[in-house]
Amino acid sequence: MMTSSNPDIDRPTPLLGGLTPQEFMRDYWQQKPLLVRQAIPGFQPPVTIGDVRTLARRDEVESRLITHGERGWSLKHGPFRRLPPASQPNWTLLVQSVDLHDDDSAALMRQFRFISDARLDDLMISIATDGGGVGPHFDSYDVFLLQGQGRRRWRTSQQADRTLVPGLPLKILADFQPDADDILEPGDMLYLPPHVCHDGIAIGGDCMTLSIGFRVPSQATLARGLLESAADQISAQHLGNPGLYGHPCLPGPDLATLYTDAGVAATRTPAALPDALVQSTLDTLSRIRLDRAVAARFLGQWLTSLPDSALFDPAAEPLSLSTGVPAAGRLTLDRCTRLMYCDQQVFINGEVAPLAAEPGLEALADQRALDADAIRRLAPDTLALLDEWLQEGWLHWED
Repeated sequence: MMTSSNPDIDRPTPLLGGLTPQEFMRDYWQQKPLLVRQAIPGFQPPVTIGDVRTLARRDEVESRLITHGERGWSLKHGPFRRLPPASQPNWTLLVQSVDLHDDDSAALMRQFRFISDARLDDLMISIATDGGGVGPHFDSYDVFLLQGQGRRRWRTSQQADRTLVPGLPLKILADFQPDADDILEPGDMLYLPPHVCHDGIAIGGDCMTLSIGFRVPSQATLARGLLESAADQISAQHLGNPGLYGHPCLPGPDLATLYTDAGVAATRTPAALPDALVQSTLDTLSRIRLDRAVAARFLGQWLTSLPDSALFDPAAEPLSLSTGVPAAGRLTLDRCTRLMYCDQQVFINGEVAPLAAEPGLEALADQRALDADAIRRLAPDTLALLDEWLQEGWLHWED
């Protein structure tokens, strides 16, 4: 089995039905479904059904309850102080981002790190009674559906018609025409690219399915984020900062010059926008730098930002690496921490690190751990930065 710290992308793995990660990405990723029998042989879910019920009671955890009966579909949002009894059929409980609340769930999700962290989103767990499901639908993201407990029947279709039934609280397909029909047992897994239509129905009680989801941003989302990042760059320059948020890699454009229309003629149409003002506004765009560094900053901050449900627990007396690195042990990222890098920029939990990227920080991001010998080779400024992250609870020291 691959590990999160060193995914072997050229070795066949049961997780992908005997394919190597390279082969899976080449032949299936974002192209077609893949059913894997016993992707994780003897699989034991990282949490129990009781644990999922408990998570759904917490205010900071996103959860939904979906039922289907004689009155049609019903959707309720948590937290849930009480849930329907297990003997009642046709209900499903969905709990988002379980990886933020359980170390074993986070470790399971990171078995899929042969795919970029920039795409990895969260681990959702659903529990259902007999007949429970969310109806035939499609998603706009990649997902691995891993059966954890009980059995679930999955029907799938790559149909082009994705018209939805109007007026429902859920996105239910109006005309679902399945072309595949499979029953998944514990340890079985189904990969689905975006827009593949599917319908999962629990067979019997105590059904648990784990969904490892991958974000797929739209071009509109990327364009809006890039423009907002450029706007931040302009604001930083206007406030007199040396660069965007004081970062030396991103000096802002000098846009302090005032618009002028000296010598303009009197107007008989005062409500009309002046052509010169319109053109001056367009000309300003040529001075705004939309380059790789700005795009990386936007993506790095956005993709490492955490939901409100991410909670950190710093040590009562955090270790100080600046005063001395222990003889043995290692630094590990907290299960909630997201750490990425691009070129000379480092991003952690929605923030930009004040130091440029270096091999040690990149290794910490890729492996999610760094041993004592590697830490001793880091520069003093980097050690001081790691001390700050330890104090925040973003990092932990393991003896």
